[in-house]
Amino acid sequence: MTNVLFVCLGNICRSPMAEAIFKDLVAKAGLQDQIQVDSCATSSEEEGHQPHPGARKVMAAHGLDYSYMHSRPITRQDFDWADYIITMDSQNMFNLNQMAPPEDRPKIHLCLDILPDKRGQEIPDPWYTHRFEYTYQVLQSALPAWLDKIKAH
Repeated sequence: MTNVLFVCLGNICRSPMAEAIFKDLVAKAGLQDQIQVDSCATSSEEEGHQPHPGARKVMAAHGLDYSYMHSRPITRQDFDWADYIITMDSQNMFNLNQMAPPEDRPKIHLCLDILPDKRGQEIPDPWYTHRFEYTYQVLQSALPAWLDKIKAH
């Protein structure tokens, strides 16, 4: 079993969208019994909240289920559980590397680093930009490559 954890600041925009998209990709590949997917936040600010209305609207428009999602902060157990911790921007990377036990830091990856022409680039937070469809499209461009990488290992 491979465990994939998506992380952003509040777990109401980017990481739940990534979780929903990736779960859909995993299901379409018939790999639900081999790959588990979850998401969480580096902050506890939004704990217990559903995804942002803009994220919900975009996920619904693309036929993705978000009904079970509620924001939660990352825990020590998440670092133990996850094989891949995929995050959205450099501030998330910094925060996760501060929180992670040293042995778990190699699991932390910037989402767009999987695409050679996008290495080091961030996925802007649509909470600020209000560009939820753009966020979906960026995630949709990167996540199939993550699935390919995970299937190859």
